[in-house]
Formats: sequence, structure tokens, C-alpha cells
Amino acid sequence: MKFVDEAFIDIAAGDGGNGCVSFRHEKYKEFGGPNGGDGGRGGHVFAIADSNLNTLVDFRFSRRHDAKRGQHGMGSDMFGAAGDDITLKMPVGTIISDAETGEVLFELLADGEVITIAKGGDGGFGNMRFKSAINRAPRQKTPGWPGEKRSLKLELKVLADVGLLGMPNAGKSTLISAISNARPRIADYPFTTLHPNLGVVRVGPEQSFVVADLPGLIEGASEGAGLGHLFLRHLQRTRLLLHVIDLAPFDEAVDPVAEAKAIVGELKKYDTALYEKPRWLVLNKLDMVPDDERAARIKDFVKRMRFKGPVFEISALTREGCEHLVQAVFQHVKAQHLAEQPPVEIDPRFANPAPDAG
Repeated sequence: MKFVDEAFIDIAAGDGGNGCVSFRHEKYKEFGGPNGGDGGRGGHVFAIADSNLNTLVDFRFSRRHDAKRGQHGMGSDMFGAAGDDITLKMPVGTIISDAETGEVLFELLADGEVITIAKGGDGGFGNMRFKSAINRAPRQKTPGWPGEKRSLKLELKVLADVGLLGMPNAGKSTLISAISNARPRIADYPFTTLHPNLGVVRVGPEQSFVVADLPGLIEGASEGAGLGHLFLRHLQRTRLLLHVIDLAPFDEAVDPVAEAKAIVGELKKYDTALYEKPRWLVLNKLDMVPDDERAARIKDFVKRMRFKGPVFEISALTREGCEHLVQAVFQHVKAQHLAEQPPVEIDPRFANPAPDAG
């Protein structure tokens, strides 16, 4: 399935039905009075977050979505039926904004969340609504109200706790397949990953976090070079970034420090908030470095990188060091999650319990 994280759609809620002008016609009732009913409400347009979806491809080729209009009112005090509503299923993490002004209207952040993105018009009044003591035979009615019409932009930002970033062929896909249930495409050439992959990392019973693997970044990505710039938005909701470094590149002329600094520079150009997120270094492919050279190469890399944060030494292929990395990431994500929770309000009657009488 093609990964699509942006789409434009036009939606229209249903118009309300018109009111009816009618009079009761029964035998032996010469002046039966008005009995024209109201029109029915137009159909609403809803959006629901569905965790089973991970792309907006359904809206790339189906742009127009119209709800049904309400039925017109009828005689014999019969109101028109309401128009059928329509519900659009969208992935969790979808941002709905106005296509013309760019204003963010809604965000779908929880599975099963339902929002109304366009309201149907109210039905018009029939002539029975206008009956009064001085107007016994009203012939007034009102038309139905028009439903809301909108041009919307849909933008998907995946919901992940941890994001993997790095140069192409740094081993990000191998890492996510080693620590989670994700099974991305893995090959020995750059740009194997063409769209984000999500994996759930199980740490223990009821202990897990979600990690996102993005296409590799190259220098100039913030201006459109390579593939990664198309998906940098998916890192904006993460709590932690793992910068995966290929410590044993095939080409000896490649400097891992220069590549790592280039990635950091692209983050800063793209979004300052993304650049300021917690970021850890993950030095990968240690299995390809001789044992007697590992310590010196790691020390030299960290010194030249001038990195002050946590540094992890792993081999995603042999899974060496992965368990330690997973445990550290989980503790960090858990601490941030608890810090984001609102403080629990304590009833002042029980805030300071009285000491025991004994």
C-alpha cells in the first residue's frame, strides 16, 4: 500500500429540507387548519480516528464527500426525515486544517475519537409553526438551511514515542526489526526505507513504547534533497530521538562525524523545536569493528562530535547492547509521560491527616 501523509478533500454537509404548506382536509371539517410539517435536518460529516489505518491514501483519489440533504416536510403533520450522515475514517494522528487559511481545526489523537467536521443544515418550518389566534390559516413556510461546506487539508503525523534518524544505510531498519514487531524492508543499499515504519517495543507486562523508523536523511534534506524531508514532520510528536550512526562505513573516505553533524544541521534548519528535542547517539555496527579498536574509535567519535548526551554502543545485527538501550529508552519515555500528566488534586480535608490519638 502506498504511504500517503497529506491529502486535500472537499466536504459538504446536507442541506435542511424545506417546510411544507398544507391544510387538513377531512370530511365534515371545513376549516381543518394548517398541518404542514417541518423539513428534516441535513446529514452531518463526521471524522473518526481508526488505529487500523496508517495512511491517507483513501483520500488521495476520493476527494469529494457529500452528506444527504434532509427530506422536505409533508402534510398531515409529517416532518421530513433527517439526511444520512457520513463518517470518514482517518488514521490516528491526523491534523485537519482549513485548506485556504491553513488554520488547524481538529486533531485526531486517540483511537475511536469522533469529531463533527461539518454540520448539516436545520430543516425549514412548515405552516403549522405559524398558526396563531390572529392567523388561523397561515401560508408561510421557510426553506431549509444550507449545510456547511469546507475545503480541508489532511496531514498525518504518526504518533510515536521514539524516532530513529540517521543517514541512509545506518542500520535504522535493522534496529527497529531487532527491538520491535516491525518488519521493514532491509537491504544493503541506501534508501531501502521509502516510508515511515512503526513498531511496538515490548519491555515487560503492560510496558511498551512505539518507535518510528524514517527514511534516511542526507545533507540538504530540509531543502528537499533525498526522501527524509518528506517525513520529518513525523518526528515532531516524538518524546525522544535516537540518532543512529554507522560506525563502520563501507567507504573508508566517509567520515561518520561529518555525516552526524550534517544530520543535526538539517534538523535545526527544518524545525528548531525538533532540534531541541532530547537526542541520544546510538553507535551501530560494532560487530564490524575489531574488538581492540572499539574503545578508541568510540572515544574519538564522541570527542570530535562534542556530544554531551547519552551514548549507546550496539550492533543491531547481533543485538549486542540493544536490551540496555531499550530499557533506558523506556525509562525516559515513562518519566516524560508522567511529567506530562496533570497534577492530581487532593481534597483539602484529607491533605494533612490528623495524627493518631494514641
